[in-house]
Amino acid sequence: MARYDLVIFDFDGTLADSLTWFRGELGDLADKHGLSPICPERAEALRGLTPKAIMDELDIPAWKIPFLAADVRARAAENVDKIHLFDGIRDLVEDLSARKVDLAVVSSNGETAVRAVLGDQLASRFSQFACGAALFGKASVFRKVIRKAGTTPQRTLCVGDEIRDIEAAREIGCIAGAVDWGFATPDILDAHAPDFIFNRPADISRSLVDEHRHRPTG
Repeated sequence: MARYDLVIFDFDGTLADSLTWFRGELGDLADKHGLSPICPERAEALRGLTPKAIMDELDIPAWKIPFLAADVRARAAENVDKIHLFDGIRDLVEDLSARKVDLAVVSSNGETAVRAVLGDQLASRFSQFACGAALFGKASVFRKVIRKAGTTPQRTLCVGDEIRDIEAAREIGCIAGAVDWGFATPDILDAHAPDFIFNRPADISRSLVDEHRHRPTG
């Protein structure tokens, strides 16, 4: 039997390479929302900061976050052709589905964009799409998804690419898995001690049958 009944995925930076597209939007977003200029070097440096440190660095007040998130969601919906799944994700989803593991997406992105990037066939492998979630409100959404799936946090693996994903999973007692191919750097992910750090999508499948949790350092 698989170690988990449910795997909850973040979308941007976990299933899909939204970062490449997002970097092209940064200049216009900064201008529109009154942020200081974000050059490529500064954008890369942000990957090694905590969410609060990023907000401080860019001088973003909390009240602006919902407006920024809504703008990014709208832009993503208009540019789904520029956002692509990471290599290995399609095989991962099909493998987990074949193992009868329940799959869900919890994302601040919109469901229309998420489904469009996944495509109809792959989207059909997911039983729940909890999209449009607040950037810092994932824990409560995780609870609802777990309840609807009829399982427990202890039987749920949450997979994301940012510190806030780790913190949300830990807050409600889920197993926290972090991918090292997304937004946050491997070093800062490791510093926040998720149960797993995944180096490639196939590692997520293996975690369902491994007898121990691991945090590879190399």
